[in-house]
Amino acid sequence: MHSARTELTADVVVVGAGPAGLNTARHLTRAGHDVVVLEARDRVGGRTHTEEHDGVPLEIGGQWISPDQTELLGLLDELGMQTYQRYREGDSVHIAPDGTRTRYRGDTFPVADSTAKEIHRLTELMDDLVASVGAREPWAHPRALELDTISFHHWLRQQSDDEEACTTIALFIAGAMLTKPPHAFSTLQAVLMAASAGSFTNLTDECFILDRRVVGGMQSVSERLAADLGDRVHLSTPVRTIRRLGDGGEEGVVVESDRVTVRARRVVVAVPPPLFSRISYDPPLPRRQHQMHQHLSMGLVIKVHAVYPTPFWREDGLSGTGFGTSTLVQEVYDNTFHGDDRGTLVAFVSDEKADAVFALPAEERKARVLASIAAFLGERALEPDVYYESDWASEEWTRGAYAASFDLGGLARYGADQRTPVGPIHWACSDLAAEGYQHVDGALRSGRDAAADVAGALTRATA
Repeated sequence: MHSARTELTADVVVVGAGPAGLNTARHLTRAGHDVVVLEARDRVGGRTHTEEHDGVPLEIGGQWISPDQTELLGLLDELGMQTYQRYREGDSVHIAPDGTRTRYRGDTFPVADSTAKEIHRLTELMDDLVASVGAREPWAHPRALELDTISFHHWLRQQSDDEEACTTIALFIAGAMLTKPPHAFSTLQAVLMAASAGSFTNLTDECFILDRRVVGGMQSVSERLAADLGDRVHLSTPVRTIRRLGDGGEEGVVVESDRVTVRARRVVVAVPPPLFSRISYDPPLPRRQHQMHQHLSMGLVIKVHAVYPTPFWREDGLSGTGFGTSTLVQEVYDNTFHGDDRGTLVAFVSDEKADAVFALPAEERKARVLASIAAFLGERALEPDVYYESDWASEEWTRGAYAASFDLGGLARYGADQRTPVGPIHWACSDLAAEGYQHVDGALRSGRDAAADVAGALTRATA
């Protein structure tokens, strides 16, 4: 822990010690550059956080790994860290809009044949769009403006008059990923979300997208990266000001926090976009940056953890997986920690449903959430030993979950400029990633790319 006010010099300052910032620092350090990392929180990990509550380890933030997340999987291999598969044996449970509860197997919801056909057809439409648009430059597609100026809600209803099919398709983007109502983001944003996972079909397959977890918790990845960086990482050090020196930053930057001031040649801001404006810039950022940042906002989701003496649902032949498009809890999964004899469920309450229950007293909110879980898995779900709600929207240095996305028209208008440096100021975070967007894998990719950009700029400056 660093005390008193410290003045340092470095080649590069990284603002933020989440996976993006730490991977940026890791790559730059390996390339021989002197790096300082400044983190506002009293811990590393950003939106990954593993902590104990009443003696039970819980993954408060991001935790899952899918097979396509090769950047993260490669890092885990390099660090010698182990993974384990999410429990998925037995039946899943689906609750229909009319309240009908059905046990089922496979990745197809038990709906009417006509609805199943519409879900399949809409999935194919989305997969075709994903293949055409891609994750790298969706704003450059010929149909970008058209797709970015219609909400996902309304686009779906242009394609189908089967309401249950539309709400089912929307669930996998809105509730499960962007955590915003489908009328609040565009079809292009939905296509990017799917493209970042390889296909829309991948997003609908929980055995793919929620495949594995890290033994010890996802935050331990950041802890390992930070340990390798040693005293280059300064915690409890929120950055207040970034000053560019010389003509537009040609003489570098001074990065000022409450406890540490660093003079460097370059700076990488590796925090969520809604926090960019928490920093004062001298001179101010260009007009386009100011505008762009106002069109990016975080989603809202409550991640609920409920811990029981045993994973009782397994006794009943249930996997712990449940889905409902109209229920308060729209997704629930077995989230039992590696090596733990107790049973842990994780459930999600998203967007406007989260607004509604946050307006309730805590005990009433808990009762309603547990009742919703019990509708999937039985009455024993009503009485957990431990109950905890992850509320990232209330955290000063996050302000939402899982990540930031554009409002209608924003992706086509500003997407190409998201990573554009401002003189010596670069940007990195999962919110700006292509592949792995909104995930730890995307954060690592973003950090790696930012490090490459910075290293290239430093090399050109000394050539």
